[in-house]
Amino acid sequence: MSEQKSLVMPKTYMSSILKFPLFILTISVLLYLGAQLFVPMLFGLFIAFVMYPMCLWLERHHCSKYLAITICLTTLTVLSSALFALLGWQLQNFSSQLPEIIQKLNTEAIQLKEWLQLNAGFTISSQEDWIRNLISANSNKITDLINNVFAATANVLFLLFLTPVYTVLFLYHRSTFVNFLIILIGYEQEVKLRNILQQAILTYAGFIKGMITVYLIVGILNSIGLRLLGIEHALLFGMLTAFMTIIPYVGIILSSLLPIGMALITKDSIWYPVGVIAVFTLVQYLEGNVIFPKVVGKQLNLSTWATLVAIITGGILWGVSGMILFIPMAAILKIVAQNIPEWSALYILLGRQE
Repeated sequence: MSEQKSLVMPKTYMSSILKFPLFILTISVLLYLGAQLFVPMLFGLFIAFVMYPMCLWLERHHCSKYLAITICLTTLTVLSSALFALLGWQLQNFSSQLPEIIQKLNTEAIQLKEWLQLNAGFTISSQEDWIRNLISANSNKITDLINNVFAATANVLFLLFLTPVYTVLFLYHRSTFVNFLIILIGYEQEVKLRNILQQAILTYAGFIKGMITVYLIVGILNSIGLRLLGIEHALLFGMLTAFMTIIPYVGIILSSLLPIGMALITKDSIWYPVGVIAVFTLVQYLEGNVIFPKVVGKQLNLSTWATLVAIITGGILWGVSGMILFIPMAAILKIVAQNIPEWSALYILLGRQE
């Protein structure tokens, strides 16, 4: 009998260990395949978390639920429109300076070709042939890039359409969703569930606070770097570039064009715009690897390790949207683990331990 037990126990132990990676794999496949459903739904849910306190305050001051939701959504729309108007203003200012920038670039390009001919032995004709061959060899990649841009634009428009719809539905039918969860997990867990939901809303409010702090730090670093280079209006450009990073990839590219163009026009060397690009690249690297995990992780009380894993996992599964969504998801998972004694090990892993 003892021999049989010694054979059975390792087998049972191994099967229990294998269940965990199988569960993780199943959830990962489900999240990856259901991205078009889950991404706008979660954005809508988290926006509803932010709007809920204001909605509740309006309802307690004799506003109907529908009117309170309308006021909250209108406020969000106005703020978003102001952000895009700011982006359009930057593009308009840049386009007025574009002819002068192009002329300056052509002059710098001619000087660079002449320098290469004198110092490196490359004739101007051979340089032009090399550029033509480079463009021809990468023409397929350029086409793929354009297609990817159009696909990303379509996804963003789809997201912008569905997210407010989900937000309104979550806010209007919040009692229905809460009752569904209570019935699902059992009435004896109602107090614990409501406590988790309250903590989740406060946690996401901390996430938004952390994001604003990140943008302020990045804006200050951008401004210091531009000031050291002697770029005019360094504070304005630095802050605008920081807050435009809320629009992934496109925001930082478009907002950086104005200080780069200013460097091209006002400075005599090509190294100044190169320096501007270097400043933004360095600050973006610090934001992604140091500032964001430290500040946002602290606001959510997540460990730096958990924050980095959430960013990387979200990027793999859902791209940029996943990098944004998986951090508050990890924080909510930590709250759930904190309230379930059997998940105490997961809480220790995700939480920021003093």
